[in-house]
Amino acid sequence: MQRPDDSLDPNRWRALWVTLVAGFMTLLDVTIVAVALPSMQQGLRTSPASVQWVVSGYALAFALTLVTAGRIGDAFGRRRVFLAALAAFVLCSAAAGAAPGIELLVAARLAQGVAAGSIAPQNSALIQQLFRGAERGRAFGLFGATVGVSSAVGPVVGGLILALAGPEGWRWIFYVNVPVGLLALLLGFRLLPRVAPGGRGRLDPVGVALLGAGILALMLPLVLAEGGGLTKVWWLFPAGALVLAAFVRWERRVARRGGEPLLEPGLFTETRGYATGAALAALYFAGFSGVWLVFALFFQNGLGYSPLMSGLAVTPFAVGSAVAAAVAGRLVERLGRLLTVWGLVAVKVGLGTTALLLWLAPPGPAAWLAAPALLLGGLGSGCVISPNITMTLRDVPVRMAGAAGGALQTGQRLGGAVGTAALPGLFYLTLNATHEDYHEAVGLSVGTGVAAMLCALTVAVRDWRRDRPGGDQNCPPESSHSHTHAGQN
Repeated sequence: MQRPDDSLDPNRWRALWVTLVAGFMTLLDVTIVAVALPSMQQGLRTSPASVQWVVSGYALAFALTLVTAGRIGDAFGRRRVFLAALAAFVLCSAAAGAAPGIELLVAARLAQGVAAGSIAPQNSALIQQLFRGAERGRAFGLFGATVGVSSAVGPVVGGLILALAGPEGWRWIFYVNVPVGLLALLLGFRLLPRVAPGGRGRLDPVGVALLGAGILALMLPLVLAEGGGLTKVWWLFPAGALVLAAFVRWERRVARRGGEPLLEPGLFTETRGYATGAALAALYFAGFSGVWLVFALFFQNGLGYSPLMSGLAVTPFAVGSAVAAAVAGRLVERLGRLLTVWGLVAVKVGLGTTALLLWLAPPGPAAWLAAPALLLGGLGSGCVISPNITMTLRDVPVRMAGAAGGALQTGQRLGGAVGTAALPGLFYLTLNATHEDYHEAVGLSVGTGVAAMLCALTVAVRDWRRDRPGGDQNCPPESSHSHTHAGQN
């Protein structure tokens, strides 16, 4: 069978592992820092609101950068952008670890978030560029495993570093990126393919400004939630929606005039599976992301666990997610959207059962009793994140793969920001209302996250049922033009 030239790159699998290591580092840094916030606050003698920016500032800069960085990679070369961003990430990690005060630490984290947001879309775009057919499904399976597992193992890795490194161990959470990043950088220079850029080298500055302003307006109240951001700057939500509506109109205008928009409107209207997959990802991460902060608060503050023990308590989920994601990459071509339906049901059952057990079980055996349910939830999550990435991006033309991957991950980051603001907020509200009943707080908070995932399940079931009459469950239809780009990959 004849294959496209770029899929014959003999280094494609080794190059993939380089990008996955870099991607794992950047996504791990979203959650690994959360367990170290008390240590940072004590070591730097700062306020909870200030130290919270170490987490929220990184997430905000990460989300703001994704689509623009993906478009820059499409236009000027993914290898070039990936290597430059990885070098910046390593430098910013070293600067964060050495920061003498909270101001410099937050500044380093903001810059680190920009670098991480520039790396992420190149990962999915390079998979589009290097792989075809069944190989692409397996590669996206590994990428999906990286996305899912990095979120789940962050508390474990953070707790382990703190346990080994002592009082100043929080600095090593950043320093550990330096040797790993340098090794990935050296291997990347050697293994990543040199391919001519796919675009004309032009950016859409108005689109960049509108998208950035819209995302900032939607995320800022969420990252300021602990300081009352949801009540003080709530008006940013409708303002952000209006700006994003203006962004959509502008992009359509640029496309009609034959220009190169920041985000091609045809991705959502003509590319099979993209709109459905992007919506499902945003909804799933809204229910999924905040659960880990709630678990950390419950196990550490409620049950008195150390950061390491708190991380180990949720390890079954990480193990299940890693195993299922690798296997799901091989099954997605055969089962299609049905695989994500099964996965979402398993996540809901697993995390729903966990919420009930932690609410009702005695404190001593709570973590042990919840382990099987967490394992089931992890297996389900591996069948959601990995296959959804494959089905969302597999028919995206290579020339716009970076921007498409960036937009998909922007939706995930926005959903994650909603979850990480809402679920811990509900946890604290329940504590105040119940005179610090941690069991009821964790039950209601995690249960709310599970309820939010029902929206993602509804999208998945609707797409699966719409696909059934056609008799091909591998190809969820998007529109009558869904096949126009399939041959342009």
